Amino acid sequence: MLRINDDITLADWELSESFTRSSGPGGQNVNKVATAVELRFEAARSPNLTGAVKARLKRLAGRRWTLDGAIVIRVEDTRSQARNREIARERLAELIEKSLHVPKRRIKTRPTLASKRRRVEGKVKRGQVKALRGKVKGDE
Repeated sequence: MLRINDDITLADWELSESFTRSSGPGGQNVNKVATAVELRFEAARSPNLTGAVKARLKRLAGRRWTLDGAIVIRVEDTRSQARNREIARERLAELIEKSLHVPKRRIKTRPTLASKRRRVEGKVKRGQVKALRGKVKGDE
Protein backbone atom coordinates (compact mmCIF):
# COMPACT_ATOMS: atom_id res chain seq x y z
CA MET A 1 0.00 0.00 0.00
CA LEU A 2 1.12 3.52 -0.82
CA ARG A 3 -0.23 6.36 1.29
CA ILE A 4 -0.69 9.66 -0.59
CA ASN A 5 -2.54 11.69 2.07
CA ASP A 6 -5.12 11.12 4.82
CA ASP A 7 -7.87 10.37 2.30
CA ILE A 8 -6.06 8.49 -0.47
CA THR A 9 -4.13 5.24 -0.20
CA LEU A 10 -3.27 3.10 -3.20
CA ALA A 11 -3.83 -0.66 -2.92
CA ASP A 12 -1.19 -3.19 -3.87
CA TRP A 13 -3.14 -4.39 -6.93
CA GLU A 14 -2.93 -0.87 -8.44
CA LEU A 15 0.88 -0.89 -8.34
CA SER A 16 3.28 -3.26 -10.06
CA GLU A 17 7.06 -3.12 -10.20
CA SER A 18 9.52 -4.67 -12.58
CA PHE A 19 13.29 -4.55 -12.35
CA THR A 20 15.78 -4.32 -15.20
CA ARG A 21 19.47 -3.69 -15.60
CA SER A 22 20.35 -0.06 -15.28
CA SER A 23 22.50 1.92 -17.68
CA GLY A 24 25.38 4.13 -16.59
CA PRO A 25 28.20 3.63 -14.09
CA GLY A 26 28.38 0.65 -11.77
CA GLY A 27 31.40 -1.37 -12.80
CA GLN A 28 30.98 -5.13 -12.89
CA ASN A 29 27.84 -4.80 -10.76
CA VAL A 30 25.89 -3.18 -13.62
CA ASN A 31 26.01 -6.40 -15.66
CA LYS A 32 24.76 -8.63 -12.84
CA VAL A 33 22.16 -6.79 -10.77
CA ALA A 34 18.78 -5.45 -11.92
CA THR A 35 18.63 -2.11 -10.09
CA ALA A 36 16.43 -0.01 -12.39
CA VAL A 37 12.78 0.11 -11.29
CA GLU A 38 9.75 0.49 -13.54
CA LEU A 39 6.72 1.35 -11.38
CA ARG A 40 3.34 0.95 -13.06
CA PHE A 41 0.22 2.53 -11.53
CA GLU A 42 -3.19 1.62 -12.96
CA ALA A 43 -4.55 5.18 -12.73
CA ALA A 44 -7.61 4.81 -14.96
CA ARG A 45 -8.90 1.83 -12.94
CA SER A 46 -8.14 3.31 -9.52
CA PRO A 47 -11.28 3.64 -7.36
CA ASN A 48 -9.60 6.17 -5.04
CA LEU A 49 -9.27 8.94 -7.65
CA THR A 50 -12.16 11.00 -9.01
CA GLY A 51 -12.65 11.70 -12.70
CA ALA A 52 -11.38 15.29 -12.43
CA VAL A 53 -8.26 14.15 -10.57
CA LYS A 54 -7.62 11.47 -13.22
CA ALA A 55 -7.94 14.07 -15.99
CA ARG A 56 -5.45 16.41 -14.28
CA LEU A 57 -3.17 13.43 -13.59
CA LYS A 58 -3.24 12.44 -17.27
CA ARG A 59 -2.25 15.99 -18.28
CA LEU A 60 0.54 16.14 -15.68
CA ALA A 61 1.88 12.66 -16.49
CA GLY A 62 2.31 13.50 -20.18
CA ARG A 63 4.05 10.75 -22.10
CA ARG A 64 4.31 8.58 -18.97
CA TRP A 65 0.55 7.92 -19.38
CA THR A 66 0.01 4.77 -21.47
CA LEU A 67 -2.87 4.02 -23.85
CA ASP A 68 -4.45 1.60 -21.38
CA GLY A 69 -4.57 4.28 -18.64
CA ALA A 70 -1.52 3.42 -16.58
CA ILE A 71 1.32 5.65 -15.42
CA VAL A 72 4.82 4.20 -15.89
CA ILE A 73 7.67 5.72 -13.88
CA ARG A 74 11.20 4.45 -14.56
CA VAL A 75 13.97 5.22 -12.08
CA GLU A 76 17.63 4.27 -12.42
CA ASP A 77 19.16 7.13 -10.42
CA THR A 78 21.13 5.12 -7.88
CA ARG A 79 22.95 1.78 -7.80
CA SER A 80 20.61 0.51 -5.10
CA GLN A 81 17.39 -1.25 -6.10
CA ALA A 82 15.72 -0.39 -2.78
CA ARG A 83 16.54 3.31 -3.10
CA ASN A 84 15.28 3.37 -6.71
CA ARG A 85 12.00 1.82 -5.50
CA GLU A 86 11.64 4.55 -2.87
CA ILE A 87 12.36 7.29 -5.42
CA ALA A 88 9.79 5.86 -7.86
CA ARG A 89 7.11 5.72 -5.15
CA GLU A 90 7.95 9.27 -4.01
CA ARG A 91 7.65 10.56 -7.59
CA LEU A 92 4.28 8.86 -8.04
CA ALA A 93 2.98 10.26 -4.74
CA GLU A 94 4.20 13.75 -5.71
CA LEU A 95 2.49 13.50 -9.11
CA ILE A 96 -0.81 12.44 -7.53
CA GLU A 97 -0.59 15.21 -4.91
CA LYS A 98 -0.11 17.78 -7.68
CA SER A 99 -3.18 16.44 -9.47
CA LEU A 100 -5.29 16.78 -6.31
CA HIS A 101 -4.77 20.55 -6.33
CA VAL A 102 -7.64 22.27 -8.15
CA PRO A 103 -6.31 25.30 -10.08
CA LYS A 104 -8.04 28.62 -9.49
CA ARG A 105 -10.18 29.82 -12.38
CA ARG A 106 -8.98 33.00 -13.99
CA ILE A 107 -11.38 35.93 -13.76
CA LYS A 108 -11.37 38.09 -16.87
CA THR A 109 -10.67 41.77 -16.20
CA ARG A 110 -10.93 44.81 -18.42
CA PRO A 111 -8.29 47.52 -18.65
CA THR A 112 -9.20 50.80 -16.94
CA LEU A 113 -9.87 53.95 -18.93
CA ALA A 114 -6.76 55.60 -17.45
CA SER A 115 -4.53 52.67 -18.54
CA LYS A 116 -5.98 52.86 -22.08
CA ARG A 117 -5.21 56.60 -22.21
CA ARG A 118 -1.67 56.09 -20.93
CA ARG A 119 -1.07 53.43 -23.58
CA VAL A 120 -2.33 55.68 -26.39
CA GLU A 121 -0.32 58.66 -25.09
CA GLY A 122 2.82 56.53 -25.06
CA LYS A 123 2.18 55.41 -28.63
CA VAL A 124 1.59 59.01 -29.79
CA LYS A 125 4.82 60.17 -28.09
CA ARG A 126 6.79 57.34 -29.67
CA GLY A 127 5.30 58.17 -33.08
CA GLN A 128 6.37 61.82 -32.71
CA VAL A 129 9.93 60.78 -31.84
CA LYS A 130 10.07 58.57 -34.92
CA ALA A 131 8.58 61.30 -37.12
CA LEU A 132 11.42 63.63 -36.08
CA ARG A 133 13.99 61.15 -37.42
CA GLY A 134 12.99 61.79 -41.01
CA LYS A 135 14.52 64.26 -43.45
CA VAL A 136 14.37 67.90 -42.50
CA LYS A 137 11.82 69.81 -44.53
CA GLY A 138 12.33 73.43 -45.36
CA ASP A 139 15.03 75.54 -47.02
CA GLU A 140 17.73 73.58 -48.76
